[in-house]
Parts: sequence; C-alpha cells; structure tokens
Amino acid sequence: MVKTNVMRLLEAAGISYRVSEYEYDENNLSGMNAAEKIGIPPEQVFKTLVTRGDKTGILVFCIPVNMELDLKKAATVSGNKKLEMTHVKDLLSLTGYIRGGCSPIGMKKKYPTYIDETVILFDEIAVSAGMRGEQVLLSPDDLIPYIEAAEADITKEHG
Repeated sequence: MVKTNVMRLLEAAGISYRVSEYEYDENNLSGMNAAEKIGIPPEQVFKTLVTRGDKTGILVFCIPVNMELDLKKAATVSGNKKLEMTHVKDLLSLTGYIRGGCSPIGMKKKYPTYIDETVILFDEIAVSAGMRGEQVLLSPDDLIPYIEAAEADITKEHG
C-alpha cells in the first residue's frame, strides 16, 4: 500500500481511518465499480465532483456513487444561477488529483465543499485516498468538519 497525502493529512489531524485497496480498471473508473470491489454499499462510497459556478467559481461536491449531482439543487445551495462540471483535463491543475483519484481531502486549494445530506445516515463512509485503487474509510463526523463541508440535498437518482 502506498501512503498517500490524504492519509498523511488525516494522521496529522488525528483522524482515524481505514484503507481499502482494489484493482482499478482504466476503462471503468466509476464509483460503482470501486464500491463493488471494496465490498461497501454504493450509498456509503462518496465520489468527489468539481464544478464551476457562474458566480462563485470552483466548488466541490461529495455524493454517493449511486446518485447523480443535481446541478439545479447544487447551484441553489451554493448561491449560483448555473453550475457546470469542470473538464477532466482541468482536474489536476485545480485539485492536484486525477480522475478516479480525486479526494475532498488535501486539494491544492481550499474550495467551498458540499456533501450530500445522506452522509449522516452512516457511521463510516469511503472517499478517495487521492489515487486510483485506494479508498479511505472514516467517520462522517470526522470528515465533515475537517474539510469544512456543508451538508445539503444535492443529488438525484441516475437517469
């Protein structure tokens, strides 16, 4: 196992976590695939999405991998009229992470962050450990204040 920057930051903050590694597939970097490989229900595995708001600029949203970001709800809670997903090619320069390994912990800059309100239903959730094939599992009660995330209704069913 490679110790990632995410793990070092959590340790420095005194936050306990577990690591789950899995074989990732370049052709299927979906969160659903990650959830299946680590054996955790998809509603407990949170993906990190980076968007750009027309008023606020870059925003980060953490949502369960079995849900879709509702851009209208997300725009409303973040004080924007309109949001769009950032381009994959911009992810590394904005966050320091690549697609399939983007974590809400330890981004290059501190962006306003929102986490889906369903997070409170779980004692433990998984987020990317900052590289493909590794997830950190931790308590939402530790994660939310650490990343200064606001809880909000920001998802919709796929489709």
